[in-house]
Amino acid sequence: MRVSELARRAGIAPSAVRFYEEAGVLPPARRRDNGYREYAQDALARLRLVVALRRLGLPPVEAGRLAALCVDRGEVDLDLAPLIASQRTAIERQRADLDRVDAELTDLELTIAAAGRARRSLEENMSAAPIRVLFVCTGNSARSQIAEALLRDFGGGDFETFSAGTEPKGVSPFAVRVLDEIGIDWSGAQSKSVMDFVGRPFDYVITVCDRARQTCPVFPGEHNSLHWGLDDPAEVDGTDGQKLEAFRRTRTEVATRLRPFVELARRARSAPEGATA
Repeated sequence: MRVSELARRAGIAPSAVRFYEEAGVLPPARRRDNGYREYAQDALARLRLVVALRRLGLPPVEAGRLAALCVDRGEVDLDLAPLIASQRTAIERQRADLDRVDAELTDLELTIAAAGRARRSLEENMSAAPIRVLFVCTGNSARSQIAEALLRDFGGGDFETFSAGTEPKGVSPFAVRVLDEIGIDWSGAQSKSVMDFVGRPFDYVITVCDRARQTCPVFPGEHNSLHWGLDDPAEVDGTDGQKLEAFRRTRTEVATRLRPFVELARRARSAPEGATA
């Protein structure tokens, strides 16, 4: 096959084929009598592998060496297996990151919709009242406590914030520690039962775990329900350092969701009647 066909089937430009030849990665092609270069199928197999290895981050010469082992000698397992394993790990990490971003975008879309509903349901005589928010999780020990503390910090006097649990079990000392790291004293916090808040009015009721979402009681009156699915840092096993890092990740995830929520809720509260959010 000619260089143009070789390049097309390998998914690269013809100039890249010449680059790999000049670098010694791809053996020079046989020349026909008419001067055209002719490539065999083994050249295509080697070039495809070189391109794949380059995408894994290998430099040209190293990619060419491993491709030669694979195509010419079959001695590739010991050289390539660790590289493949590390790449699979990186792919799984990227997939987890993409899943987390997708969840955050979904949360943001739902928050925008909830803010629009809140704006449409406001009564004029409530326009100066704080925005009342209740965070709910199972134990009211970590996620909902962190959310309550951060919203009080981010929202200031515009918000009146509470948290509760369907099965309260005490505030985690790791939650207190990660909040203290950013200057929030949460040492006096206590876990509360969600039943203590039934019958009280809220603008937003936000569940932060799937179990709480399923068991959360119905709150009467007009309010917006949101669900932020957060992993429970209390379920992480390991050393205190590993557990503390899990609580830091939760703090970051909560803050990521809260910042747009604060701005959207404020805009919904201040928007004039008939305006769009």
